[in-house]
Amino acid sequence: MTVRGKTPVQGFTLIEILVALAIFSMMAVMLFGGFIAISDQVDWSRARADRLRQIQTSMIYLSRDFSQLQPRPVRSELGEFKEASLSADARNIILVTLTRGGWSNPAGVQRSTLQRVAYQLEDRKLVRLSWQVLDRLSGTEPQRIEILDEVDDVLIRYLDERLEWHESWPPLGSNDKVAAWLLPLAVEINIELPDQGRIRRLLEVRGG
Repeated sequence: MTVRGKTPVQGFTLIEILVALAIFSMMAVMLFGGFIAISDQVDWSRARADRLRQIQTSMIYLSRDFSQLQPRPVRSELGEFKEASLSADARNIILVTLTRGGWSNPAGVQRSTLQRVAYQLEDRKLVRLSWQVLDRLSGTEPQRIEILDEVDDVLIRYLDERLEWHESWPPLGSNDKVAAWLLPLAVEINIELPDQGRIRRLLEVRGG
């Protein structure tokens, strides 16, 4: 029996609803997976950019210090003898200690424009040490800056006037009267990183 004036109501069957939900779920999974992939790519790009920036900063520190080497020995902390202007031994934890010029003084503090700095490899981190005075007293603590992490190895070589390379400085057999003032002609810096391989930088020393 048909009721006059009434239009039959059309609806979705259960199967149609289940198919629609399945399609929606598949699209949601695909969109979410794409979002995760894009997010991971952004994180990877950001981490890589930060790493390259850290490497560049560490090379700026090294290049600036070595390019401004000065022939200025310093007294040891006990005041017993002079430490060479540039003192390096690849066998030590402290890779190199040196006197550099060009220490900026924007505050106008009464101090020298020369600075004593050192580099050491500690727990796979390249650390820069710097002191406020050249001829420091016993117990004077340096300022520490970790300029590069995840470092496998650091090798620094020094070129003498005979164009021979040395891993220690002053070279063995140097004249004791002038050894403390000796500067190399050039410095070769090799840094081994697990993610970048070997980074090499060759620097000319002013006045060397």
